[in-house]
Amino acid sequence: MDKNKSAEYINWTVPEYHQPQRNQAWYIIFGLIIVLLLAYSFFGISHWHLIWLGAKANFLFAIIIIISAIVVIINDQRTPVQIKTQLGPEGVKIGQSFYDYDLLKNFSVVYKPKESTKNLYFEFKNSMRQRLSLPLRSLDALTVRNFLVKYLDEDLERTQIPLSEQLTRMLKL
Repeated sequence: MDKNKSAEYINWTVPEYHQPQRNQAWYIIFGLIIVLLLAYSFFGISHWHLIWLGAKANFLFAIIIIISAIVVIINDQRTPVQIKTQLGPEGVKIGQSFYDYDLLKNFSVVYKPKESTKNLYFEFKNSMRQRLSLPLRSLDALTVRNFLVKYLDEDLERTQIPLSEQLTRMLKL
């Protein structure tokens, strides 16, 4: 690859998913919430007494809670895979997925050094698609911004991490 060609791309790796650091208290609270939700699916309250719901119990809810707990525990045991990410003149490549700039509405860079936040967000033109969030890690946020502004509109309104990500961080999910 010649020098001109490499200047047209920005490459880095991102983890497959964010793996929060959880302490023993988090697991105790998580376990208590699971037990309470399972009790809620099998028991009701009538005149301040617990009543077994029997055939009226919400078995589907109980199965969803159990599967969710298993997924959290399994994901906690494995290390996230590093995925190659590339910004180029045609679009964004994340692992094997490619997103043409024509599919994207805009981008925004949220850089908050005091909060250890440096993320790149892409909004899709199709509102049914979920926002794409990429940690910039050691990349210079200004370099990424200056590169993308040539191809996409910048969302200057976004100055904070989206509420969904803030809740995910707070709850360590």
